[in-house]
Amino acid sequence: MGLMDLPVFAALTDKMRWHQARQGLLAENVANADNPGFRGRDLKQYNFGDRVNMVSSPEVVTQATQPRHITSSIGASSGFSDQRMANFEVTPRGNGITLEDEMMKVTTNMMDYQAATNLYQKSVRILRTAMGKTA
Repeated sequence: MGLMDLPVFAALTDKMRWHQARQGLLAENVANADNPGFRGRDLKQYNFGDRVNMVSSPEVVTQATQPRHITSSIGASSGFSDQRMANFEVTPRGNGITLEDEMMKVTTNMMDYQAATNLYQKSVRILRTAMGKTA
């Protein structure tokens, strides 16, 4: 029985993958912050309950709505659903990205990823201690 067979480790791994995919979308938002008409995207909030019964991962593919938009495939095979952000501020050029908001999201996402990573590492240490291994 491997670590990934335990539900807590599978859930934490999935949560870390979600944060990685979200970081990619947030980076795209920042990269396109000056493009006219660009509307940012973000991942739908992660829900452990929704992910537990998921058998196969649907594909998320980013799509440029303007030829000058920068896109990548960072989250393309992540299996997480993205959504268009609700933009409260829209510039006269039609852009809905506020760099300050995006940077706050990036920082929060990074801190949440670090918390999940720390929890994963501590759980591994607890299991090793319980099995009598000290390395």
